[in-house]
Amino acid sequence: MESNLDRIAESRPKAPSRSARVPAFVGAFNSIVARLARAGIPLGPNALLTVRGRKTGEPRTTPVAVVTIGGRRWVQSPFGDVNWVRNLRALGEGTLTHGKRQEPIYAVELKGDEAVTFYEEVLAPYIRGQALRRLMAGMLGLADVLEDPAGAATRHPVFELKPGRASS
Repeated sequence: MESNLDRIAESRPKAPSRSARVPAFVGAFNSIVARLARAGIPLGPNALLTVRGRKTGEPRTTPVAVVTIGGRRWVQSPFGDVNWVRNLRALGEGTLTHGKRQEPIYAVELKGDEAVTFYEEVLAPYIRGQALRRLMAGMLGLADVLEDPAGAATRHPVFELKPGRASS
């Protein structure tokens, strides 16, 4: 019998494979950020994104940076088509944990012109707005966001996060 997860995954459009090499420090950094976040320590724009695995259905949690501007929120992958991206793309929903607050969300992946507009008008100015953000963007291989937003849109999947419904 086909499960809801299988039907959802089949109904989602497949995106081209877009992956980049993840710097070695990211695994250690993510581990530290996840532990601090689980302890309820606020970490600026960092939050924990929990999405059920597209194959196992088991919850998978990863730290992400949430860009919040004008009441809208987005997450993007500096490293391309990684597992959390594929899981979020397949299911379209998850839980965002920021400090001690958990919130169900659903995610809409931006494609084409929408993604380019995000990189040109939202993320590039956000990164330029603070020296620490520029430094982190460089360390994470996101210099292309500032230099080539249209190219960045093809290499870095981005999702707008919207309030979801609590699971029953």
